[in-house]
Amino acid sequence: MQNSYGIEGYLFATAVILFAILLIVEKKYPYMPIPKEALKSSFKTNTGAFLVNNLIMSILSLSSLVLVASNYSKYGLLGGMQDGPVKWLLSFVLFDFAVYVWHWLGHKYEWLWRFHKIHHSDKSYHVTTGLRFHVLDQAIEVFVKCLCVVAFGVPASIVVVCELVRMFFVLFHHGNFTFPGEKWVSYIIITPYLHRAHHSTMREEHDSNYGIVLSCWDMIFGTRKELVPASIGLDLIEAENLVQLFSLAFLTERKMARFLHLLPRRK
Repeated sequence: MQNSYGIEGYLFATAVILFAILLIVEKKYPYMPIPKEALKSSFKTNTGAFLVNNLIMSILSLSSLVLVASNYSKYGLLGGMQDGPVKWLLSFVLFDFAVYVWHWLGHKYEWLWRFHKIHHSDKSYHVTTGLRFHVLDQAIEVFVKCLCVVAFGVPASIVVVCELVRMFFVLFHHGNFTFPGEKWVSYIIITPYLHRAHHSTMREEHDSNYGIVLSCWDMIFGTRKELVPASIGLDLIEAENLVQLFSLAFLTERKMARFLHLLPRRK
């Protein structure tokens, strides 16, 4: 267990380094201009959410996955397979597919969306958006991943690699930058070009591009959309601080809409 805590420390340090690099890249090569005040507000809220969530989830996240994998992965689908590159590759692909399905479920079912929508509530799109999650959204995801580790028979070492790669891509594809050939690269992996549409204000647009690392799942299941969103974020959802970020998970858009209809219209 102590080793898993040490691994989490290394992952946290890696996340900070990757985060700093991507911040520099999007500052030097921005895809779209973001007002300074909006960027400052979003940065403060998103990084605050990350720090609070990291403190709360430090015992539950990777530690739980490594512990479960170390004790129960031998019973899963790949449990009897000899350790080696083929098993590593299959484990990574299965794990990535599971996260794709989980992401899709987070949009399909209201009780999951109420937590996941906090991530979509950012009105701007930049690398810190990849830090903006509700702690209960992350807690449920850890439980689902633990089930997947057992079902797939993913070794503990691969769990660490999967989480490291996933962490990089979550930061990477939220970056406010582009690069030559990005559209073609998006047919292999998820890039900012592809994921930006996932943060569109319009539901029919942001219910798409659920992939985290590999983009093949969206192509296989018809959830891929290539478009440039007119606006980012959610219309009825405002979350400008940590209190709002946490509490808005318990207020659905339907309740918000009914509440707004009760207010007198502006003349």
